[in-house]
Amino acid sequence: MSGYIHVYTGNGKGKTTAAIGLAIRAAGAGKSVFIAQFVKGMHYSEIESLKRFEPQIVLEQFGRDCFIMHAPEDEDIRIAREGLKKISEIIHSGVYDILILDEACIALYYKLFTLKELTDVINARPQDMEIVITGRYAPPELIEMADLVTEMKEIKHYYNNGVEARKGIEF
Repeated sequence: MSGYIHVYTGNGKGKTTAAIGLAIRAAGAGKSVFIAQFVKGMHYSEIESLKRFEPQIVLEQFGRDCFIMHAPEDEDIRIAREGLKKISEIIHSGVYDILILDEACIALYYKLFTLKELTDVINARPQDMEIVITGRYAPPELIEMADLVTEMKEIKHYYNNGVEARKGIEF
């Protein structure tokens, strides 16, 4: 079976949720999944949920906290680059069927690593490995490279009315 590259992008809610849904479906089919969360380092409820699926689904964060309101610091860049190096090792390990690079597009947008560095890692994957890349601002080159692209489009969001993120819904 051939593996494909998915990109879930856009300014709407649901990119990570869609990727996690795919991970759970894959685990149900006996596949193994590694989820790398770039930029994110905070505790999210999805982390607790996915612990129930270990060892079929493994999630590791390569971020400190949500810096998107200010410029990333050197430590943010270092952690993201460490994560990309680990992803390269995971690709070569042959352990996982599916690799999810959550918020990799945001990491690109904030220049935590380059598009070439990311595509070099992706292009080294085995032909049967499925790769899912999420995050706003997917660059055109990544969209062109992908086999499946879904754009989440925000039509309306209660956040714009002052509603804070809610545990179990947004985090």
